[in-house]
This record gives sequence, C-alpha cells and structure tokens, in this order.
Amino acid sequence: MVKARSLQDLAGMKKALADQAARKEAEAAERMAAERRAAAERSLFQRAIGAVQPLTPQPRVLLTGEPAPPLAFQQKIDEDNVLRESLSDDFDVSTLLDTDDELSYRCSGIDTDVAQKLRKGHWSLQGQIDLHGLRSDEAREALGQFIRDASKRGWRCVRVVHGKGLGSPGKTPVLKAKVQRWLVQKNEVLAFVQAKGPEGGAGALVVLLR
Repeated sequence: MVKARSLQDLAGMKKALADQAARKEAEAAERMAAERRAAAERSLFQRAIGAVQPLTPQPRVLLTGEPAPPLAFQQKIDEDNVLRESLSDDFDVSTLLDTDDELSYRCSGIDTDVAQKLRKGHWSLQGQIDLHGLRSDEAREALGQFIRDASKRGWRCVRVVHGKGLGSPGKTPVLKAKVQRWLVQKNEVLAFVQAKGPEGGAGALVVLLR
C-alpha cells in the first residue's frame, strides 16, 4: 500500500481514486446500455407482429415406397427431334430438282432467282462438311447434325461435299443422289445448287439455309 508523504500526495491519490471510480461507473453504464440494446433486438420480432400462438399440429401422411424416377425430359426432346428429322433414302427427289444447265433445288415459295444468286456467290460460304469416305448411315447422321448446328449458329450459306463417286463400285455417285434426297427433306434448307468448278463442281452442293 502506498503511503501519502504530504498533502499533495494525498490529493493526487484522491484524484486517481475518483478517476478510477468514474471509469468503473462509465463501464457499468455502457454494459447496461448494451444489455438493453440486446434485449430490444431480441424482442423486435415479437413487438413487430404482436402476440403469437403456436399452430395446432396437423395429422401427417407417411409416404411409403420408392419415389418415382426423374423423367429425362431433355433426352425425350432430343429423341423426338431425331425422329422428326429422320431422313429417308426412298424419298423421290427427281420432281423437285431443276436440271436445266446445272442441277439446282428450291423449296416452295422461293423465287427462281435464288438459284442464280447462289451460283454467283451472292451469299458467302460460312462453313462446309465433307462426307467423303463415310458410309451411307454415317453420312446421313453427319449431314443432319451439320445442318442443325449451322442453323443454330445462324449460318445462311454452307457447302456440302459428297464427292463425284469415282471411287464407288461402277463409278456410280451413290452418295451424291442420297445427299440431294436428304437435303430436300430438311426444313432448314431453302435451296441448293451444284457448286462451281473451283468449289467442288459436280462433287459438291452450295446450300442456302433459313
């Protein structure tokens, strides 16, 4: 314990004790204020909605058995699209083709000058697919997927290379005729013409899409 040696020391000690008491009082007041704020926050919900009453428990039905498996909606949509877009090899395309100076096709409602514009390169080529070396079923699937993808990308003009059939038995262009049949069955196809020599000639088609 520190002893006061003079009146001045005693006065200093009193002041220090008074300051210490004031600090303790301020700390106590701050604690009380904090507790009041916390209590107010806890009762805020109750004050906002008023008196509450617990809900009466309702009877519940217990479900038994395994839940039904989820339905693969997207898979069904894809399968339906494939069925709708299935391309027949037996489709008669002869009456739909124009074979005046060069082979061409345009669907119903398309002006006759569209084929001329295609031949003259009015629309720039935005993509192509080469079906060389593919079996008939592979080529059909690849062509269908290519047309769908091109349509999704917003392409208007593409080239389909089917070859001249020089490597086929009897040098008969089997794939060429099938590609024509498949294209006229696609809703996305508005018209097509035989490509110009530098672009594949008789071994390719320039196709206009919607």
